[in-house]
Amino acid sequence: MNSWTLRYWQSFSFVGLVVATIFFCGSVTPSLLPRPYFVQGILSGFSLAIGYGVGVALVWLWMFLELPKPSEKLELRSKQFTVVCVALVFVASVWRATFWQNSIRQRMEMPPLETADPYRFFLISIVVACLMVAVLRALLRGCARLTVRLERYVPPRIAAMVSMVVISTLTILVANGVVARGLLALADQTFSNADELIDEGIAQPSEPLACGSVESNVPWDSIGRQGKNFIAGGPTKQSISEFTGDDAKTPLRVYVGVRSAEDEEQRAALAVQELKRVGGFDRKILVVATPTGTGWLDQGAVDTLEYMHDGDTAIVSTQYSYLPSWITILVDPSCSRRSATALFDQVYAHWTTLPKDDRPQLHLFGLSLGSFGCEDTANLLKTFQDPIQGSVKSGPPFPSTRWASIVSERNPGSSVWLPTFRDGSMIRFTSQQNRLESGKAWGPIRDVYIQHASDPMVWFSPSLAWHRPAWLNDPRGPDVSPQLRWYPIVTFLQIAFDLPMATSVPIGYGHNYAPANYIDAWMAVTDPPSWEPDDVTRLKNQFAPSAP
Repeated sequence: MNSWTLRYWQSFSFVGLVVATIFFCGSVTPSLLPRPYFVQGILSGFSLAIGYGVGVALVWLWMFLELPKPSEKLELRSKQFTVVCVALVFVASVWRATFWQNSIRQRMEMPPLETADPYRFFLISIVVACLMVAVLRALLRGCARLTVRLERYVPPRIAAMVSMVVISTLTILVANGVVARGLLALADQTFSNADELIDEGIAQPSEPLACGSVESNVPWDSIGRQGKNFIAGGPTKQSISEFTGDDAKTPLRVYVGVRSAEDEEQRAALAVQELKRVGGFDRKILVVATPTGTGWLDQGAVDTLEYMHDGDTAIVSTQYSYLPSWITILVDPSCSRRSATALFDQVYAHWTTLPKDDRPQLHLFGLSLGSFGCEDTANLLKTFQDPIQGSVKSGPPFPSTRWASIVSERNPGSSVWLPTFRDGSMIRFTSQQNRLESGKAWGPIRDVYIQHASDPMVWFSPSLAWHRPAWLNDPRGPDVSPQLRWYPIVTFLQIAFDLPMATSVPIGYGHNYAPANYIDAWMAVTDPPSWEPDDVTRLKNQFAPSAP
């Protein structure tokens, strides 16, 4: 080893390397979702770098407080003992990586891995960590140089503190102003282009009552990719009649794209205008649906409702973004709420002018960021004199304040991932198994939340960095690994890395909600007449995911 390499290696903090290794070991333990090796490598690289930074910060704090240093002999013995212990933990962690990943895959009915590719993810983690630590060390050198200059004018401690604040502030400004904006601009352009694509087999509707047709108020070219799929998809009058044996109607679907009008209010007004044109207010069921960040509405949620009510339904929705929900949540989560509120207010304003005995049942639906968007649109203060009939919300994301308030005020003894709320007459929760049939009567308003214990969109929180979450308490959800443990900072990183992969698991787990769960929810909320358990079973079988 040449002198430069030796000096560079010796410049690393021993404590920083020890803490970094411990963070690495924690990062390979299970989280909510299984991870491919390249994701594990990036996650472990972040963990190594952040762990090193934590270790360096601890050493700096020790020196800043001018605490006594251990003797050379004690320091040497401590290092030798620490190296042995950390090495054993490191080897054990890498060896157990495959077992830990399979402990999640088993609960999600995924085939087990033969290996978690520890060599691959270890190499990736080293590259990522080295790049991050190089940046960190450059910042620390800048902080040290600034401290030396400031010490000419102020005491050393104040100089060090001011230097750290200045360098940290500049770093944050550069990261937000250059890196974050650059990545956001790239994502915006990429997903904007994707939104303008048309999937194969999707053509402009020819039926006059179809949204986006030549007679429609909504130009077909202004509707995004997901909106076009929503309008052109779904069951037909014939397919519903064949299933129910009754004379069905053609379901009505109205969708206004983000390019169809300039702002939320104008898009909402256009949607209501189109809804009136096609006769949506004359149907039995009217649903104001808030899509996900990309503008997507889950087929398993909307199609099942239309079968359940013989097509005597109208679903109206407005697009507010084309970015994935996890990006939209980080950038501007309130855009979904503004869009949902604008649409509901205008739909509700017309709905309340109709005779109560001759108007549709009015319901809300939202998945993911759509759930966040619609959760406060029909609050009791706004609709007290003329309330709507209910809502179905699935995968409520972590910024959802109303959902969080309900969960925090759950009945004693009920779990956070499947809570019960008061007498259950207004709000109920369900998961993979139907938990809506409590034997107690519903009230006039029926709200159902569908959530999975393994959904990182629901359970992520900044507090994971310093606080053990309640969803790890016993009993755990059936889709959560019993090997999952909480570690400060590390668990926060793990669940954060789960967010982009929230839909990468089979239907019925993570952020993928099954049609069967929607069927149970719509049965509870809309209470279709003359439907028997056999009908529910047949509909679930029709929408059951096909075997791989």
